Amino acid sequence: MSGHSKWATIRRKKGKADAERGKVFTRHIKEITVAAREGGGDPDGNPRLRSAIAAAKASNMPADNIKRAVQKGTGELPGVSYESVTYEGYGPGGVAIYMEVFTDNKNRVVAEIRHILSKYGGNLGANGCVAWMFEKKGIVTIELDSIDEDTLMEVATEAGAEDIMTDSGSYEIITDPNDIYTVREALDGKSIPMVSAEVTMRPTNSVKLESESQASSMLKMYELLEENDDIQKVYANFDIDESILEKLA
Repeated sequence: MSGHSKWATIRRKKGKADAERGKVFTRHIKEITVAAREGGGDPDGNPRLRSAIAAAKASNMPADNIKRAVQKGTGELPGVSYESVTYEGYGPGGVAIYMEVFTDNKNRVVAEIRHILSKYGGNLGANGCVAWMFEKKGIVTIELDSIDEDTLMEVATEAGAEDIMTDSGSYEIITDPNDIYTVREALDGKSIPMVSAEVTMRPTNSVKLESESQASSMLKMYELLEENDDIQKVYANFDIDESILEKLA
């Protein structure tokens, strides 16, 4: 399995754990609110909002929650004013880490990020230090047993998908960020169930963590960053051998 696929699988498993802790909806609400505030409340004229709503729907977020989040962003309803900011840094072995943050207190969150990174052998870097190692893409995830590959390929490519990859147990449909909504609607129209649909930052290269200690530190760091309430999304370019992952499981 490729480094990206293993990393995506780990993220997806953690996403399911987050859902059990009730955090997924909170993150969708923040993304929709900020997208509506910065680009307006009409999804047809706001690609970021359109993608945020698609991701929320893929997580089965109720329509009323989505509507309220949009209204908070446009000012129709009162709500916390979140600031959108990115932070970049390094993990064990020089792993690149890119974080998207929505916060009402930048001083607090940067101190928390710096503490987590330094605790596990990493450090916070300057803006731009690792962003070039990632590319923005839309990714729609579908379970392997929910549809045959030929049918999925036909529906997805006709809707504008760039590629379809497979990893353990799922398909990953890769799209241009602006096309993810169109692809999702095409899948919906064919009643093809989705695990998730989101705009993400895909690593263009990977750093292989050879030792069990480095891998353990990276996964602990990643988990703490994911659990931080102000950090919306965490991306990293690490690769870990299956044999080491099994020992750490």
